[in-house]
Amino acid sequence: MVRTGSVAGPTLAVVARAAGVSVPTASKVVNGRQDVAPETRRRVTEALDRLGYVRRPRFDTVKSPGLIDLVVHSLESPWSGAILHGVEEAAYDAGLEVVVSAGPARTRGGSPERDWLDKLSERGCAGALFHLAELSAAQYAWLEQHRIPFVLIDPVLEPPSGVVSVGAANWHGGVSATEHLLSLGHERVAVVAGPRRRMCGNARVAGYRSALAAAGLRHRTEYLRHGGFDEVSGHRGMLELLDLPEPPTAVFVCSDRMALGAYRALAERGLSVPDDVSVVGFDDLPEARWASPALTTVRQPLSEMAATALRLLVRMMAGERPEGVRTELSTRLVVRASTGPR
Repeated sequence: MVRTGSVAGPTLAVVARAAGVSVPTASKVVNGRQDVAPETRRRVTEALDRLGYVRRPRFDTVKSPGLIDLVVHSLESPWSGAILHGVEEAAYDAGLEVVVSAGPARTRGGSPERDWLDKLSERGCAGALFHLAELSAAQYAWLEQHRIPFVLIDPVLEPPSGVVSVGAANWHGGVSATEHLLSLGHERVAVVAGPRRRMCGNARVAGYRSALAAAGLRHRTEYLRHGGFDEVSGHRGMLELLDLPEPPTAVFVCSDRMALGAYRALAERGLSVPDDVSVVGFDDLPEARWASPALTTVRQPLSEMAATALRLLVRMMAGERPEGVRTELSTRLVVRASTGPR
């Protein structure tokens, strides 16, 4: 369980780092769970005492007094830290406590995984946040049946009608990235996109195409490559583009991790960024600033998205219904050294 925090005291994430354990493990110690090794329990307990960790009063709800679940796609992903930070800050202000778990429940034979869902129910969860979750129709039905309010953060697929979600303005991000490259004189602009089924990636590509059309340029199908939002996909997609008879002079890569893979492919071919090929990413992860050259990218407000989702969930827990089911936060182009004139 993550006790959210601010300047008034350390968060559980800080305690976990000090003890050299994961946040879920520190949560188990705080909540008296027995499935923790004695040595691990000792380190966490010492960190709690040393840092002065103090519980906040819990939010008054009909179910558990202020307990919500945050289910992230993976605690190892570069996005999870930003999401957790946003939830921590907003939940602290609301006096909430958060249970963090990795990997949303998946279906087996068309039925919800009873173990995960039953644990959520047994904890008396008052609400849930899902980041990059792929919930089945049966799982949505289970949440509704048990009257557990929930909000999706950056959903993978288009949510069912009436489901509340928070995301980024991906279409506008795609437009701004492409317009930036066009403004530098590039006409052969390619895109390395994410998985075909991902809603956010499709919106970024749609923005790219819209910017090309507005500039009077046709979309060249050979200039579109799909990948998996990882470095390997970015590397492969960039190599494929470079092998074209008329390779692009600029590339919009739909995630920073993919952009780093594209950097590697260009270096392997003896090409320079941005002298030979300009590159724009998407996310504005810390790696974007550390890259050489520093990566021009579209900032996705991950922490703000998570905080907004938490505040919407609090309203739903109090019996309110948000005016709209989809909230989109603005993206912003951050110009660095990876783009230059044609």
